[in-house]
Amino acid sequence: MTTLKSKLQEDLNTAIKERDELRSSTLRLTLAAITKEEVAGKEKRELSDEEVTKVITREAKKRREAADAFAQGGRTEQAEREKAEGEVLATYLPKQLSDDELRQIVAQAVEEAKAAGAEGPRAMGQVMKIVNPKVAGQAEGGRVAAVVKQLLAGG
Repeated sequence: MTTLKSKLQEDLNTAIKERDELRSSTLRLTLAAITKEEVAGKEKRELSDEEVTKVITREAKKRREAADAFAQGGRTEQAEREKAEGEVLATYLPKQLSDDELRQIVAQAVEEAKAAGAEGPRAMGQVMKIVNPKVAGQAEGGRVAAVVKQLLAGG
């Protein structure tokens, strides 16, 4: 069992003992998603901490999107619940990069791509290949892509 997965399991047990309904239901759903990922494919396997982090990131993103959808639909109670679940999951994720830190990393990558001969909006793919390994788990793809587009457009 991976260390991150075992920490989730331990925290679930603690939440159940403390009767923390929000935390226990969130962790249950996340552990179910991890188990589903482990049994997907031809044979069962253990996920690495990196893969578990990706599952948690995906679950957190689902919570954010659901909170936005509920808020737009006027269902504030459900929106608050989804936000709270997202905050629980955020405690298990690496610290997210600030906008300035992300901008610096992307600016370096744009310079590298330009040095390799890539210019303008067509360089997007090359810049993303340079940036993604550096920011893995610390910034969402959509956020990274937006900054890359902005800097490639001369912003």
